[in-house]
Amino acid sequence: MTGGPVRQERVRGRGKGTRSSVPHARDRGWDDSLYTHDGTPKDAEGRARLRLDDEHEANGGARAGASARRRKGGKRRVLRWVAAVLSLLILGTAAAGYLYYEHLNGKLKKDDLTLGGKMPEHKANAAGQTPLNILLIGSDARNTKANQKLGGAKNTFNSPPLADVQMLVHLSADRSNISVISMPRDTLVKIPRCVDPDSDNVYPATGLKAANESLGRGGPGCTVATWHQLTGITIDHFMMIDFAGVVSMADAIGGVPVCVDQNIKSRNSRGQGSGLTLTKGTHPVKGEQALQWLRTRYGFEDGTDLARTRAQHMYMNSMVRELRRNTKLTDPNKLRKLAEAAIGALTVDEGIDSVKKLYDIGNQLKSAPTGRITMSRVPSRYSELPGFRGKVEPIPGEAEQLFRLVREDIPLDGKGVTAPKPKPTPVSQDPAAAPGEMAVRVQNGTGTDSQAPKRGRAAEISNLLHGKGYTKAYTDQTRNPQAETVVHYGGPELEGDAQAVAKALGLPVTSAKKSTDVTGIAVVVGADWREGDVYPKKEAPKDNTTPAEAKALRGDDESACMKVQPGYTW
Repeated sequence: MTGGPVRQERVRGRGKGTRSSVPHARDRGWDDSLYTHDGTPKDAEGRARLRLDDEHEANGGARAGASARRRKGGKRRVLRWVAAVLSLLILGTAAAGYLYYEHLNGKLKKDDLTLGGKMPEHKANAAGQTPLNILLIGSDARNTKANQKLGGAKNTFNSPPLADVQMLVHLSADRSNISVISMPRDTLVKIPRCVDPDSDNVYPATGLKAANESLGRGGPGCTVATWHQLTGITIDHFMMIDFAGVVSMADAIGGVPVCVDQNIKSRNSRGQGSGLTLTKGTHPVKGEQALQWLRTRYGFEDGTDLARTRAQHMYMNSMVRELRRNTKLTDPNKLRKLAEAAIGALTVDEGIDSVKKLYDIGNQLKSAPTGRITMSRVPSRYSELPGFRGKVEPIPGEAEQLFRLVREDIPLDGKGVTAPKPKPTPVSQDPAAAPGEMAVRVQNGTGTDSQAPKRGRAAEISNLLHGKGYTKAYTDQTRNPQAETVVHYGGPELEGDAQAVAKALGLPVTSAKKSTDVTGIAVVVGADWREGDVYPKKEAPKDNTTPAEAKALRGDDESACMKVQPGYTW
């Protein structure tokens, strides 16, 4: 069954939400205080089932053998598709086999990548490779009867959707590692001006707002624009997914192992909490329990969204490990349901124009080993600003450091290739002549492609040398542009003299360099020293470590265990 002609669907009616219902999911939303403890699972009976193999009942000998071969080949084919695309979506969505490619392709919903300004191109690395950045968005829309049946207070129905989950997935240019950055939903950001080209709605730029409000200002393209404005990171694609798809995947793989360090029940005296109830230790969760784990705020660590983010990271890392082991994913019927649920729950940008494109992207992401997937969050602190108590703010220095690491394609796991440290130039054993005996030529090299030379700079440095005893220093009017100030010397017998001149000017000894273009000693004042009598100190090497407040968690860390909040144990 192929599902007929390919149907491509664009998302419309932005600002009202685009969440689809998914079988197997008892999704009751993201806000713990909005939903009751008992949920009614959506009935999955009657759903059209598609056949991967055009097989008939075995009818003896060769026919039975051929049928068995088709079944085996079908399973392998499905597993190949699932393994590739599931590697792509850390949150867990899936594609299925080629035989219902067209059917799934028709279910894929699309929208504009950004409603802000034009996204800049990536800078390629030395090998000509560029990274891949995908923003994953979890929507909490309640705009259809099907969604409303999943739970939630009536006063939330038909309200603007919120981007309650936002995660940037960064695949390195060399495809060796993946870094994931989560932004807590209540992070205070400035949302840029967003223009919806389909409805001509213009959403003006805002002051400080909770980051999850960006989705209601024209759709996921405004969330993408908000991320780019905050981080400076070029975003290639977005994928907005119904959170219920995660639960469906947990069911399909037979559960995702999670760990708590004490017995937990996420429910307080005011009825707040997800209802998660687990005993101490590691347990596979699926269905409603998986949803409860991902929603739990009251009961983990300090009972905040920051703690919930860490629990989600543990869950997703565990899910990736399970998927890559390919355990329990051998039932074609389960895989078909998984593919239907995942693609039905997905909205993507128009650059992902088919399920085949998902498959191609997935093939790239699965090259990164589990041990080189690093989950992190925007380093944040609770706001003290009037009117924003309880919200969180990015910590300026640490947040920018995390964003820079991603922009510069530096792995968050600390395993990036570092440039070899330059060997220090040995101090010459040849004694230098007395300063008053050296003739030192000084040239102006302060000009660049974008700046004219600083007039009189050679004379200024020549006078500086005179004051230090180099009375034979003189200027040469030849313009000799140099990025860095250098002391050239003509032969090995002058190395000691050149290093002495460098020391007198406060230059590093490495600035003394042998050159066949000079016969004596020549100082070329570079663009790095356009003014002043003191040579500027070089900027210290950048700190390329992941900030502690990013709470980095490696994908192969199977020892991670959530701390239970006091008062929520039993």
